[in-house]
Formats: sequence, structure tokens, C-alpha cells
Amino acid sequence: MDALRQVDGWPAPIVAVGVTREAGLVATHGPRDRVFRWASVTKLVTALAALVAAEEGTIDLDEPAGPEGSTVRHLLAHASGLPFEPGGPVGRPGRRRVYSNPGFEALADRVAERAEMPFSEYLAAAVLRPLRMSAELRGSPASELHGTLDDLLALASELQQPRLVAPETLAEATTVQFPGLSGVLPDLGRMDPNDWGLGFELRDEKSPHWTGTRNSPCTFGHFGGSGTFLWVDPEAGIALGCLTDLDFGLWALEAWPRLSDDVLTQAQREAR
Repeated sequence: MDALRQVDGWPAPIVAVGVTREAGLVATHGPRDRVFRWASVTKLVTALAALVAAEEGTIDLDEPAGPEGSTVRHLLAHASGLPFEPGGPVGRPGRRRVYSNPGFEALADRVAERAEMPFSEYLAAAVLRPLRMSAELRGSPASELHGTLDDLLALASELQQPRLVAPETLAEATTVQFPGLSGVLPDLGRMDPNDWGLGFELRDEKSPHWTGTRNSPCTFGHFGGSGTFLWVDPEAGIALGCLTDLDFGLWALEAWPRLSDDVLTQAQREAR
């Protein structure tokens, strides 16, 4: 896929990108076996582990977790009232969309408590090994997964054609939770509404956005502060993953949407 070659002009010293369809891998560009820090793309893997735990009966999405009045569902949807960084609640659950790293740490603590094992072990058993990912959690379940492009594309394939959870579970996870909540989308600004699923950021009609203008509103995924992202566009039948060694910045807000649009354009043209 020629569109992927544009990453050679990005300011990041090393970039690895890849495209998948439900049928499998389409194309990659850059090193597939280099290990990158995924930053907040980690949350997608943590969320998937929580969904596996819910299906197994290890946790219940609507059981209390986090601050008073909050549930596992609130934590996954950034609606618990916990702040971006460690600290006490900044609001009541279900009132605003407050993007929260501590919320995902509280989520992982609840899974670990119920599963009676460290979260890193549960994550490996529930997600990483079944998907044959070599990725490793080296700290916070909100931001410290380290893995390769092949790992990221294995996750992309799972999100296009789920095997670890039922399709109905993934459909719920990529549907707006607590509709109508406004909040700040990190590094992009206030969104009203700032729609989120169960760990998955939903594109909907957000503008500006880190995906492309050609991405459908049903696109879901996440980006990370280490210059990483993964989106899945069910309408287009395409997923695009990217790992870099340059922190997110203005360069990404210009480069990522352009790459996304060009990938979707080329995929549509080749499908004719």
C-alpha cells in the first residue's frame, strides 16, 4: 500500500505502520519486530482484558469500583469522576467525561482482586498469549504496554473479528456509554459530547480529531502520547495501526489524519 510510505517524511526517527482487514494483513511499512512503548493505546488491551473478565464472570460491568457511586462501567468509560492524574474525584460519577489514567489503574486493581492474581498475569493469560502477542506490561495498565507492530496488528485483527469475546460484547464496548457527557479529549480540546465506549474512544462527529476526515463516525480506537495509535473503521472494513518513537505533538495532528485519509482512499480504490 503506497499510502504507508509517506511516514518516511515524518519527523519521527522510527515509524512502523500497518493495515489489516477482517481477512488478514494488508500491508506494513517499517520494522515489525521493534518494541515500542504504546502509551495510552495500552488502554485498549486493558479494556479487552476487562471484557474477557466480565464474560467469564470474574467481574460485573455494573459492580461498584473506584470512587463512591462508580462502577466498572464508569471506569472503562472515563465517567467515574477520577482525574487525569492521581488524586481524589473531581466530580460525581456519570456527570462528565474526565479522561483518567487512575481510573484504568483502579479497573485493573478490581480485575486483579477478583481474579486473585496480579493484573499483568491476568492480562497475559486473557489477551496477550491467546493473541500470540509478545507484548509486555511494564508498569501502569493505563500506559505501559511495550510491544511490536505485529502485536498491534494482532490486536487490530481481534477488534475486527473477535475471538476472545462475543461479537455482541465488542459491539457494546464500541457503543456510547453514558451518552451526552462532555469533556476534554486529551491534546485536542473540549468535545460536547465526548463520546466513549468501554475503553474505546469513539470518533462519532468529533472535530478536530486524530483520525481522518474520511473515517466513518463508527470508527473506534485510541491514540497514545508516545506517538502511537490504532483505529478500526467497521464501515470501511479497515484498521490502521502506528507506532513511533516521537512523542505526540502538532506533527501528529497534521500527519495522522492525512495518513488515515490516504489509506482509506487507496483501500476504497483497490476494492473496486
